[in-house]
Amino acid sequence: MATTQKNEGEGSRTAAKAYNEATTRFAKSGKVAPAAAKAKKSLASKREAAEMKKAEEIGKKPAKSRRAKKP
Repeated sequence: MATTQKNEGEGSRTAAKAYNEATTRFAKSGKVAPAAAKAKKSLASKREAAEMKKAEEIGKKPAKSRRAKKP
């Protein structure tokens, strides 16, 4: 089964272009301030703040250490 999609490998220009366009649309959409307000409100909740802090710490770890360990 042949595909017309070209494998661009790491650093995909197509994906980068799509991401940049989506980010620009969001920035121009007027939804940034409400999203920021929602995030700020979430930080006021100790439970949500702790969850976000934990997620941030996981995200900062190297990918190899985040992989699930085999049993």
